[in-house]
Amino acid sequence: MKLKTTGLMAILLATGISYNANANMLFDTYAGATAGFGGITYKMDDHDKSMSAYSYGAFIGIDIPLVRIEGEYSHISADTVDLDLAMVNTYVKMPIPVVKPYIGAGIGMTFDGEYSDDIVKFQTQDSIAYQGMLGLTLDIPVLPFNVDVEGRVLYVPDAFDVSTSELDVLHYEGRVKLRYVF
Repeated sequence: MKLKTTGLMAILLATGISYNANANMLFDTYAGATAGFGGITYKMDDHDKSMSAYSYGAFIGIDIPLVRIEGEYSHISADTVDLDLAMVNTYVKMPIPVVKPYIGAGIGMTFDGEYSDDIVKFQTQDSIAYQGMLGLTLDIPVLPFNVDVEGRVLYVPDAFDVSTSELDVLHYEGRVKLRYVF
């Protein structure tokens, strides 16, 4: 992991840990881990290549009654690609007691990734990334844990540094997130 990524994660963790869980507060802070499985499609010029992919990551955020905001690190891996992302996500959720449906969007950047197959090898360039999420949160009433199950679509235009053409990435997956509420 690069120095700027390590510094960002340290600041986010220090900020999140500084708050205490308090029943009178209007918001909760949380941190957690995520894992997902799905597919990834690369589009270069007029050619598409699809394959299965998996992801994992960590996040930290704040939960306000109808909105959730979080910073997220994700690693996506497939047969020919490894891609790291730093994202900021916003979720709008329904105020239902135990199972809460939500919809979300995120924006961020790629860094420290590689595309390689038998013929070529490309490094990522710092590209902007967009994602959309739709899911359900299971709020466990007695424990300080929440479980999110979501579908996610990520789009990264010009993800890799290819001099002759553009290589776009479309990643779609089902994801499970475990959140610890401070």
